Amino acid sequence: MTTEQITSSMTERSPAPPGLLRPPQLSWRWLPVFRRNLLVWRKLAVPSLVGNIAEPLITLVAFGYGLGALVGQVQLGGVAVPYILFLASGSICMSAMNAASFEALYSAFSRMQVQRTWDGIMNAPVRLDDVVFAEMLWAAFKSLFTSTVILGVMLVLGISHSPMLLLALPLLGLVGIVFSSIALIFNALAKGYDFFTYYFSLFLTPTMFLSGVFFPRDQLPGVVQAISGWLPLTAAVELIRPLFLGQWPAHGLRHLAVLAVYAVAAFWVALALTRKRFRN
Repeated sequence: MTTEQITSSMTERSPAPPGLLRPPQLSWRWLPVFRRNLLVWRKLAVPSLVGNIAEPLITLVAFGYGLGALVGQVQLGGVAVPYILFLASGSICMSAMNAASFEALYSAFSRMQVQRTWDGIMNAPVRLDDVVFAEMLWAAFKSLFTSTVILGVMLVLGISHSPMLLLALPLLGLVGIVFSSIALIFNALAKGYDFFTYYFSLFLTPTMFLSGVFFPRDQLPGVVQAISGWLPLTAAVELIRPLFLGQWPAHGLRHLAVLAVYAVAAFWVALALTRKRFRN
């Protein structure tokens, strides 16, 4: 046989590489990866916690009490709500979004590209799918931890005393999963830290202002209001804000479905892009 025939025969016999969009292949091997991130974070827990909660608390105090003294109350579904309560119920969702995004971008990229931690982990019998899943859950956990601390401060300040706020914790965990999955998409595409500016400037910032965190969405133009209704942060705010008021969310199943679809779709895309990055 000629060299060309041998090469052609080997090519025909070699299996094609698995598809990038195949379903996630997960096992419990993600747990040691999660635990490894937890053990490392424990050494820097205090400065990390201060950095994550300082900005949202300063924003809450400055805008809630400062601007709130000028605004007074906000009409929400025909009910007058103190602006500090309106802002707090939105800013807790924003804090979960920011904490999850930061961890799934800068910290995950450092472990993936700069420190090559992912390469070292995958020298053990751990799949890339398990590593990405662990990173997503880790970012969501940090987001939930940060949000819980901020929620505790809000309770101390007497902003809300509704017992229904206990239901906000699993919802905030879901918010962390959604935005950590979205952030991992940009992490897979990034060549350096500067790339994350696009994510913060073109996605997170508009999302904050269009999702009803700082003012009611009915103040927006009709077209913008319709678009903002399908943003993940809007769904989070619509679920959690009524809990601050001691009410059940209207259209709760719809908003939960929106968050669930974002979580599944974003993680699947992030995993496919990460597979492509490591294949290349």
